[in-house]
This record gives sequence, structure tokens and C-alpha cells, in this order.
Amino acid sequence: MRLFDRTLIREMAAGSAVAFTALAAIFAVMLLVRVLGRAALGDIANDAVFPLLGFGFARFLPILLSMALFIGVFMSLSRLWRDSEAVIWMNAGLGPFDWMRPVILFSLPALVMITFVSMVLIPWLVGKQTLFEENLASRDRLSTLAPGVFSEDRQGQRVFFVETASPDAQYVGNVFVQSTQQGRMGVIVARQGYVQLKENGDRFLVLERGNRYEGTPGLADFRVANFASYAVRLEPQVVAEQAGGPRTRSLATLFSNPTAENMAEWVWRISYPISTLILCLLAVPLSYVNPRAGRSLNAVFAILIYATYSNFVGLSQGWVARSQLSASASIALVHGAMLAVLALAYWRRFHAPGRA
Repeated sequence: MRLFDRTLIREMAAGSAVAFTALAAIFAVMLLVRVLGRAALGDIANDAVFPLLGFGFARFLPILLSMALFIGVFMSLSRLWRDSEAVIWMNAGLGPFDWMRPVILFSLPALVMITFVSMVLIPWLVGKQTLFEENLASRDRLSTLAPGVFSEDRQGQRVFFVETASPDAQYVGNVFVQSTQQGRMGVIVARQGYVQLKENGDRFLVLERGNRYEGTPGLADFRVANFASYAVRLEPQVVAEQAGGPRTRSLATLFSNPTAENMAEWVWRISYPISTLILCLLAVPLSYVNPRAGRSLNAVFAILIYATYSNFVGLSQGWVARSQLSASASIALVHGAMLAVLALAYWRRFHAPGRA
């Protein structure tokens, strides 16, 4: 491998690693805030926070890797132009293919990883996440309660409030339960409680040292009862088994049943490695810095091109899903257009009159 290739690959690897670390931290914080918000509202149990965070982060891996590669290649080449190193290499006789060679060599291992993640890993993870969320939905409401937050069960029949709870939600303190049955409202207030599991699998919330108030709103027929122990049956949530969507299906399944939604999923998956390679090659002409135009102009163009390309990939998937375009036509249209932009950018940078 030539000195130029080794030097540029090493610099692109360092830049991509920094970009991936920064992007991963941003995405992780965004996901963490979203998942913690659901946990604070009682939508999910506390022990589900980190699994859901892991599932969500893994699903973003192709995007993170693609963005990190593009940023790493673009920033490394931009530095060569800013420091006039690129001019020296150009005067030494390097042509466009000499610049493409290290970019392709650097990108290939990452492209293999992106292809594996988008084609194999993500469908498997989405299937596991679907099963995990179905299991969460089937839990009784007490297991997802957050202390200090009023929370309604999924049937809308009860409202729970606990002031304190053990980490496993098996013991609770200062409990409030409101329920409505046949037009009569019942309110239970207890000092403490615990979850009891019967031999037949039924779960009960056993409340101790409390009062029960029952009556009809608007009427003075309330009854008050004191109790030393009172059991409330916790109904498990019955969740219908959901068939896996296109995102959970393997490549063989997608092609064995080439429906519009399956082909749209195929377009989405194959677009990750294709777009990553095109963007990395496009970073070569985009990285050119014209001192008279300012150093940030090429970065603005790079951001606009990346955003436009990503949006058109999403639009093409929608067209295929609505049977407005075939999968092959979608791939040829979007990525073919970007290849044309790539060829034009290389011609302007390396062959157009007046270009150095």
C-alpha cells in the first residue's frame, strides 16, 4: 500500500471514530430521555429501560455508521485542502482514481458491517424487541408503577398511586386505588401493601391497614369500611400475538413474498450500504476548499446533499410501499441520480477547465 493511501486511511479512521463517538453519545442521550420519560409516566417498568435503550440504539447503527464514515472522510480530506497538502499531492500527479482508492479501501470493512447490520441484525433485533414489548404489555399495571405518579390501567377501570415502592414493585407504601364498577366509585387508601402470588398463578395486591370508600358520585350514599387486610386482584393484560412486520422478515422471506411492503423494506435495507459508498466517494470532490469562498461553504453543501439524499431514499421507499414504483426502478432512480451527481462533481473538480 502506498504512503498516500496509508496516511489518508489512518486519518479517515481517526476522524470517523471521533464522529461515531459523538453521534453515538447524542443518539444515546436522546433515546435515554425518551425511555426514561416513558418509565416516569409508568408506561414501562424500570427494569425495561436498558433493554429498550439497547434495542433502540442498535436499530440506529446503520445510520450512525454511515454518517460517521461520511463525516470522517469529508473532514479528513478537507483538512488536506486547508493545509495545502492536497495541492502537493495533486502536483505530484495524483488523479481522481488515486483519491478514490484509499476511500474505497477504508470504506469496504464498514460497508460489510453496515450490510450485515441492515440485512440480518436489525430484522432479528426488531423481532426480539416486538416480543419484549408484548411481554411488557402483558404485565399487570402494578409492575410498571412509578412512585409518586398517578397511573391508569390499560382498561381505564382503575387509577393507582403509590408513594413508595421496592425496586421489584413487590412492596408498596401509602397506596391509593380508585375503581369504578356499575356506576359506583370505590376508593381504597392503605398504609402499605404487597404482591401475593397464588398457586394457580393469580396475582393479588394485598393492602394492609386502610379504608375503603364506596358510593355514587353526586349522591350521599357513601359507605366507609375499615380493614386490616384487603386483596385486589391484578388482572394480567391479554395481548394478541402480532405477526411480524416487514422489518422483522429475513431476506429470503421478503423475496419469497414480493409484496409492495416487502419490496419497500428491501429498498430501505439495500440503500444503507449503497448510499454510504456513494457519499464517501462524493466527499472527495466536496472536500475541496476554496480560500476565497470560505472554509464553511463546502460543509454546507455536504450537509444539504446528505439531507436531500436521505430524504429521497425515504420517499422512494414510500413510493414502493404504495406500489407507485417498483423496487428496481426506485433503486435506479435515487441512487442512479446520485451517481450522476458524483460523476459531475468529479468532472468539475478534476477535469473542468480552470480547476486546479
